Amino acid sequence: MEKTDAGTTVGVDDPYAYVDRCDYCTDEGRCRFAVEHGDRDRDFAEVLSEREFQCPVVGDPDETGLSGPWDWKDCPHMRARNRERECVRCGLEERRSAHTDDRPLLEEHHLSYADGRPDQADGPTPTAGDETDAQVSHEITVYLCRWCHAKVHDSWANLDDPASPALAALAAREERRSQERAELAFESAAERRKDG
Repeated sequence: MEKTDAGTTVGVDDPYAYVDRCDYCTDEGRCRFAVEHGDRDRDFAEVLSEREFQCPVVGDPDETGLSGPWDWKDCPHMRARNRERECVRCGLEERRSAHTDDRPLLEEHHLSYADGRPDQADGPTPTAGDETDAQVSHEITVYLCRWCHAKVHDSWANLDDPASPALAALAAREERRSQERAELAFESAAERRKDG
């Protein structure tokens, strides 16, 4: 199982199994990093410009699945941050409290850490087919509820484990739902004046 630098588990055997799409990939299957930040890695941008900036992992967007010659781990600038606002382990949805300092129900969890930001990389980066043993690291994140996050970092839970939300998590979510309903409840001016 993957480990952080501190030695705690990240809860997965293969972080790339949780990558649906790179943050830099457009709907047309083009690499936005090579177009917008090509000056940060000229070799990478030149290779992709010859292919009209088509993502070498996605390939032809008209084909089903990832049809390119690379895998996600081959791309030196791949970054995937999950945007779904529910726990990937137990399915608990986020209920945000807008005007309070309450701790969020969901927390971002890193499955893989980037050594440095892609825009700060020095020199050429390895690309697919290079004969180097360079380990390209990527930022890959998902959302976990606070309770699953604690279990994963205590080194005994896996993201693939069948799990239901903890009772404390369900209670916290329902408390927030009740607060939302109370805030949305209609109260006429006459009722407010009577209460005041």
